[in-house]
Formats: sequence, structure tokens, C-alpha cells
Amino acid sequence: MADHTTIARPYASALFQVARERGELAQWSATLTVLASALADDALQAWLERPSLTDGDRTAFLLDIATAADPAAGALLTADRGANFLKLLAENDRLAILPEIAALFEALRHQEENTMDVTMVAASDVDASTQSAITAALEARLGRSVRLSVNVDPGLLGGAVIRADDLVIDASLKSRLAKLATSLIR
Repeated sequence: MADHTTIARPYASALFQVARERGELAQWSATLTVLASALADDALQAWLERPSLTDGDRTAFLLDIATAADPAAGALLTADRGANFLKLLAENDRLAILPEIAALFEALRHQEENTMDVTMVAASDVDASTQSAITAALEARLGRSVRLSVNVDPGLLGGAVIRADDLVIDASLKSRLAKLATSLIR
């Protein structure tokens, strides 16, 4: 079977072009995120793959989930272009690749908007001024607008780990202690 990303790419590209032409990049991004989150559940995926379900049953179920999670997503999927998109995926047995479509769509959107989502995991809360300084430094280094999200993990002991696509900056105390232990063992 072909790689899911390879299969998802033309769907993501076509949807991105339509969304860009209509000025709906943010709306489609939110809608695809809702659908991808729902399909991350293995039980839901297994339920959707039941042979007794029709394509209409599958799309109606996903529409109900999207509407419950985000009424704007439901409205977008109810509109002709959204309904056609879901129907096309269902008819071609491609609903399972919605998470890959969402990821590729986001990558295209970030490229179009010259933005990047960056996650920082810190050992403790990070104040707003420090977040602003880190965001500014990352924007200067990466040459892109950065959307920083901060999570707290006390297991790091101190410091932080920053992830921006393939770039990982590990300035955590836990990492430094592990390196020290490794060098002492040698």
C-alpha cells in the first residue's frame, strides 16, 4: 500500500488552493484539526471502517463530530465545498488519511503565511516577557513569524526544550545531567 502522505498530498494541495482562493485558510485549518483529532482515536477509526456503513453514514458521523466540537467547522463541512470534500474522501476510502491531509495543509499554510508553530516545554511557568524575548530570538534565527506555545513539565528539573519543525534546542537540566552522567561513565 502506498504511503499515507503520498496519498494525502493531492487532497491537501487541492483543498489548500480552494481555501486560499476563498480566503478560508484559517477556517479550513481549524476544521481539519477537529477532524484529525477525531480520527486519532483508534476506536473511532475502527467504527468508521465497518463494512455495514455507507459513505453517507461515515460523512454524516464525521459531520456530527465536527459540529459538536466546533460549530464553525460543522458549518464549513455542511457547505457545498465541505460536503463534497468529505464525500470524495469517503467514496475513495480516504477518510483515514484526514490526519495526514491536515498536517500537509498546515505545512502549506505555514509556508504561505511565512509562519511556524514552535513548542517550548519548560520546567516551570514562563512569564510573558520571557516568552516575548524567546519569540523574538526565534523569529530572528528562523526568518519567520513564530507562534509560541508553552507547556510545563516539572520532570525537566530546570530549563526548557524548544521544538520548531526539525530544530530542537534542548536546554533542560535533565538533559545536561544525562550528558554529565554519560561523560563520567566513560
